[in-house]
Amino acid sequence: MGKYLIKNALIINEGKSSKANLLIEEKKISKISPKNIIPPQGTEIIDAKGKWLIPGVIDDQVHFREPGLTHKADLYTESRAAAAGGVTSYMEMPNTKPQTTTIEELEKKFISAEEKSLVNYSFYLGATNDNLSEILKINPSNVCGLKVFMGSSTGNMLVDNLKSLEGIFSQSPVLIATHCEDEKTIRHNTQLFKEKYNENVPFSAHPLIRSGMACFLSSSLAVSLADKYNSRLHILHVSTAKELELFRNDIPSGEKNITSEVCIHHLLFNDTHYDEKGSLIKWNPAVKTEFDRLSLFEGILNDKLDVIATDHAPHTLQEKQLSYFLAPSGGPMVQHSLVAMLEFVNEGKINIEKVVDKMCHKPAELYHIDKRGFLKEGYYADMVIIDPESPWRVEKSNLLYKCGWSPLDKYIFSSKINKTFVNGELVYDNGNIQEKKSAMRLRFNRG
Repeated sequence: MGKYLIKNALIINEGKSSKANLLIEEKKISKISPKNIIPPQGTEIIDAKGKWLIPGVIDDQVHFREPGLTHKADLYTESRAAAAGGVTSYMEMPNTKPQTTTIEELEKKFISAEEKSLVNYSFYLGATNDNLSEILKINPSNVCGLKVFMGSSTGNMLVDNLKSLEGIFSQSPVLIATHCEDEKTIRHNTQLFKEKYNENVPFSAHPLIRSGMACFLSSSLAVSLADKYNSRLHILHVSTAKELELFRNDIPSGEKNITSEVCIHHLLFNDTHYDEKGSLIKWNPAVKTEFDRLSLFEGILNDKLDVIATDHAPHTLQEKQLSYFLAPSGGPMVQHSLVAMLEFVNEGKINIEKVVDKMCHKPAELYHIDKRGFLKEGYYADMVIIDPESPWRVEKSNLLYKCGWSPLDKYIFSSKINKTFVNGELVYDNGNIQEKKSAMRLRFNRG
């Protein structure tokens, strides 16, 4: 079990930045002090002068494709990419093969992650129109949440029966995380574009088919159900300016029953990028207009949006090179989410304290994760050392995704992840993965 003393770091935590030293012992942070810390014998000393130290990123929405779709990704490969990106904990989605819609299948995933994952993990149970009995078996202390596809996406786990939705929203023992797109609207738009283009629909039509109105109609339904039943609702990957009307910023996030998430790709891209990148930026919900992108960014700054995540969803490049209706939606992002947000920091569009709040603190707060998401004495030592002035370029040679591609290919970032610690062990060190099995199942403090 490692002992580390990190000296001279700029520690960024709970809205403040200050130089201090931090001691790691027995998986946890044992001391933080602006004064010198005398380390125990056998402690490795790391001089982090000129570098930033932040809590590890907690990504509340990833698709690591195991079981059943491991030609695209798996728990081992994508957790390595997560570590390289400063992500120390993830919550993974149920649209695998078989689908994770029973407690039995859910626990199989936890067993696999215990064997393979290099960073901390939890998994959502997936809702269907008829598995309420399984939903009621969820243990709130060791399962992150319930995923409800209120619009069909990869895996087609659509829950479209209103009676089923009412049962879920009224009885779920855990946070309900929703994918919100109105299926009727999407089918109508799809037919219009098929009539115009046959099978040769351009990728630029994606945000018109999976339109802003489709998102708003579905998100509005989710909010109305949560209001009716006093449900704990978390709306994933908000993609439109109009949806921001549904969320509050007049109370702290921890007091909200309805919270929301925005994903990196909806902050990076807009609909003008389809001509260049095509299917590589085909996600559900779709990347939309520049007005939407800018509004979402403002939603982070004004706290209508609570969490920044990835919806990391790899497919092979061969799959993505198919025509519009055949190319699956989704792309890899977990290795680059933090450095992408640091680029906005470098450009003066957001401060680093806000990034840490949205990527580290808020996921821990909103999911009630036990002793993670903050740099505090007694908390697990999940943390990231960042070199804020170390330019590098995204190349195939430095991608850790199993799918082997990124929509950010050739992009030059000005900041670099230097080191990543998981439960006090150094799992990523300046470009090198350390094969240490220090990852743990996330636990949740829920009454």
